[in-house]
Amino acid sequence: MLIVGGGLVGASLALALEHSGLDVALLEATVPGSLPAVFDERNLSFAEATVHALAALGVMRRMRSPGGAIERIHISRRGDFGRSLLRAEDYGREVFGRVVVARDFGEALEARLAELPRLHRYRPMRFIGLGEVADGLRTVRVADDAGERLLRTRLLVGADGTGSAVRTALGIEADRHDYRQSLFVARLRTQRPPDGTAYERLGDDGPTALLPRADGHYGLIHGVDTADAAAVTALDDAAFLMRVQQAFGWRIGRFVSCGARSVYPAARLVARAQVAPRAVLVGNAAQTIHPIGAQGFNLGLRDALTLAELVADAADCGEPALLARYVECRAEDRERTLAFSDGLARLTANPAGVLRPLRSLGMFALDRLPALQAGVVGGAMGYRGDVPALCRAPELRP
Repeated sequence: MLIVGGGLVGASLALALEHSGLDVALLEATVPGSLPAVFDERNLSFAEATVHALAALGVMRRMRSPGGAIERIHISRRGDFGRSLLRAEDYGREVFGRVVVARDFGEALEARLAELPRLHRYRPMRFIGLGEVADGLRTVRVADDAGERLLRTRLLVGADGTGSAVRTALGIEADRHDYRQSLFVARLRTQRPPDGTAYERLGDDGPTALLPRADGHYGLIHGVDTADAAAVTALDDAAFLMRVQQAFGWRIGRFVSCGARSVYPAARLVARAQVAPRAVLVGNAAQTIHPIGAQGFNLGLRDALTLAELVADAADCGEPALLARYVECRAEDRERTLAFSDGLARLTANPAGVLRPLRSLGMFALDRLPALQAGVVGGAMGYRGDVPALCRAPELRP
């Protein structure tokens, strides 16, 4: 098996295949000793199912810290009435999940990958195209400083992100939607330190989310209209903090300082097919979603774990029946998560006055109706559709 892309999902898939008996290769654009750009200062919210899986893969023990605990989730919208507060203890949990810094996660993944003696790592190397499929093998064109070469694999895995070159080479089209939002990411220090509550403050221009980190800071995600992104980028720290404070409010006191800011576009991309002959797309190459609700990496990891389970005992890891089974297994989780993320992003950012009482009613219902809340909580913790075995608590695994 050849995995193209050594980012969050590609590296996790390589780890999940450690005991599969397959010959696995990982094609990476970065040189040894460096991390892909995705492992930066942004904050990742690991759902409970993700924490279980990464612990089983030996990644969590390699983290600098276990991450910031999410014990409660507070949801509100600026200009609307009502709020909803979800508590992990109401569901017999200590936490819903944990917040980690992407850079720390990348270092932990790298440490674990270095422990895999059978993993072949092509780095730095670029995917440049595809050749024919013959005799149960797909030909893949790659290149490094020495020039172009050909690799052959029973299964090509495209884990190369939203702009996937593998997806393009396979001729798989994708549906795209631009939310016209830019998301600013930074580390934020507030008057009152985190107490285990993650805040999702929704607004016309997108969410302002504060995620409790383990270092006493919050991880900030602040959405702005893309037309205003350049002006917000130009703000000094004091003006930026004032803007975020106005968007979020004063429920955790005054915002004191923020670290370096990064900005990313909010967009949705959904591949029209997840598989092709001797090939499969996983993670952002298959679907990139709005970060509202923090579902993106969690969904991509479940792609990787499902694939790893299916190929572990297969005589041929790329046979059509196995790939069809993969699509079937991922259908419910993928469709429900895509619908939840996109619906929430569009509904909560719509400024139409007629929607405000409906949203307020929905917020009230979420806070008061246990059945409704349980469905939202279960999805947020990573339990939709066919749940990969590693996502379950150790005592619940087969």
